[in-house]
Amino acid sequence: MLRIGLTGGIGSGKTTVAKVFETLGIPVYYADIAGKRLMNEDEELKEAVIKNFGSESYTDGKLNSAYIASVVFTDKEKLELLNSLVHPATIRDAQVWMGLQTAPYAIKEAALIFESGSGAELDFIIGVYAPQALRIKRTMERDKISREEVIKRMHNQVDEELKMKLCDFVIYNDEQQLVIAQVLELHERFLKEAQQR
Repeated sequence: MLRIGLTGGIGSGKTTVAKVFETLGIPVYYADIAGKRLMNEDEELKEAVIKNFGSESYTDGKLNSAYIASVVFTDKEKLELLNSLVHPATIRDAQVWMGLQTAPYAIKEAALIFESGSGAELDFIIGVYAPQALRIKRTMERDKISREEVIKRMHNQVDEELKMKLCDFVIYNDEQQLVIAQVLELHERFLKEAQQR
C-alpha cells in the first residue's frame, strides 16, 4: 500500500483536500486530531505534558487546549518542547494505523510532516498551497482569532514556499483552480502506482 503525506501551512485547506480524498474512499489519518486524542489517552504522554507545562494542562483529566495554546503560541521554545513530546507518540500511532489499512493507498494529513521527520516513511508528499492573505483570512474566520495571532502561528511553521518545494505534488487551493479536479488527477496516479507495486 502507498503511504501518502498531505501537508500545508495553517489555513491552506489541508482538511478540505483530505475530505475530498475521503469521499473517494481513501482512508485519512489526521495527525492533529490524533495528537489531541493521544494527549488525553496516552498516560505516559499526559505525565510528560504535566511535568513540562504544569497541572493547568489538564482540567478534570481532560486536556486544557486553550491553556496549552496560550503557552506554546507565544513561546517558540515551549512549542518545540510540546512537539518533541507529541510527535513521537503521533508518529507511532500513525504507523500502527497505516498497517491496518487495506485501500490501495492511505493518507497522513499533518501540518508538520517535514518538521517532525515523519516524511521519511512516506512514499509521496502532497502540499496544499494557498496565498498568505487567503490563509490568514481563513484561519481568522475558522479559529475566531486576530490577524496578529495567525501571523504568530505562521512564524512557527516552515516557510510555505520552501515547504512546497519539498513536496512531490502541489494542490493549489487559491480559489482560482478547482481542487476536486486536482485531487482526482492525483487519485488516478496513486491508484496506477499502487497497482504497479
